[in-house]
Amino acid sequence: MDGVLECGAVPIGIGGDHAITLGELRAIAKKHGKVSLVHFDSHLDLCDTVFGQKYNHGTPFRRAMEEGLIDPEKSVQIGMRGSLYDPDDFKIAADLGFTVIPGDKLHTYSPEDLLKVIKEKVGDNKVFLTFDIDFVDPAYAPGTGTPEVGGFTSFETLQYIRALKDLNFTGFDVVEVAPPYDHSEITAYMGANIIFEFMSILAYQKKIGKRK
Repeated sequence: MDGVLECGAVPIGIGGDHAITLGELRAIAKKHGKVSLVHFDSHLDLCDTVFGQKYNHGTPFRRAMEEGLIDPEKSVQIGMRGSLYDPDDFKIAADLGFTVIPGDKLHTYSPEDLLKVIKEKVGDNKVFLTFDIDFVDPAYAPGTGTPEVGGFTSFETLQYIRALKDLNFTGFDVVEVAPPYDHSEITAYMGANIIFEFMSILAYQKKIGKRK
């Protein structure tokens, strides 16, 4: 990834579980310093340990925060719901400085509402966008290791991504797609379309002169 960043390009990662994002953020931080995290998921991934392990797909953002790769005070986690790892998960995130928009609240937001909250926290700061496919309801993306019902349709998801077109992106990934769990292949198709939307944002930013 270092070479991609040195060329001035915006890297796009395709997971893999969410543990890969920690390595991506390390590379981003070497180039850009501490960045804002905009995180779509149904889980916070802020655990200190999972099954006694410090490095796990449930811990990447706790490690990233500890290593000074992200600024929690300028980061937003979006769509969290379902079974939690700890009854105090949301409180822990808030105590660490993150802004959390739970899934039930997001269901009442328009894309414009979401953008307003994100912009209030992020401003013009450099942003890493990470998207866990289990943000999407398993009716639309069943191929993932930790599905959570009560999520978002494919249409809603694309609308939320499109609303982010004015953020100052430094990198992006889509993670937790597990094709063997989905014989219909709609999960991989959903993931590919999310990537397409992000690439379209980069093209739009170049067209309006926001990005070189």
